[in-house]
Amino acid sequence: MTRKKRRGVLIAAALGVLGLAAALVLMAMEDSIVFFQSPSDVASKAMAPGKRFRLGGLVSEGSLQRGQGTQVRFAVTDNAHTVRVVYSGLLPDLFREGQGVVSEGALDASGVFVADTVLAKHDETYMPPEVAASLKEQGVWRGGSGKAVQKAP
Repeated sequence: MTRKKRRGVLIAAALGVLGLAAALVLMAMEDSIVFFQSPSDVASKAMAPGKRFRLGGLVSEGSLQRGQGTQVRFAVTDNAHTVRVVYSGLLPDLFREGQGVVSEGALDASGVFVADTVLAKHDETYMPPEVAASLKEQGVWRGGSGKAVQKAP
């Protein structure tokens, strides 16, 4: 084998090993990647039960119901669509109706979002960027004043 062929085989083998390593890393990360969805996204896409994602929006007024122990039911809305959420655990101190929230979990067979993590905004002017972008896209934005602002028709 000539020197030129040996170098070509070595380069091809190195590229093959790098490609295999990249494929293994991407397959390992596939289960840990969680995408953000708004209630409108959940309504428009046929989200498969059991597929994990982040649901963000505003906690619907009058939807908070406390169950036995630490179980809580509430609804998340983007003022166009609403998704019912069930969470078992302690809620953040700043969690309340009308405020921005991001919850992580999956839909069950009946279409209820079963959350295992709930994050609330940390002060009166902050909203997670994904939630703010989704609300702006829907035409509703809770600015620094805390009042809903709708874009003109």
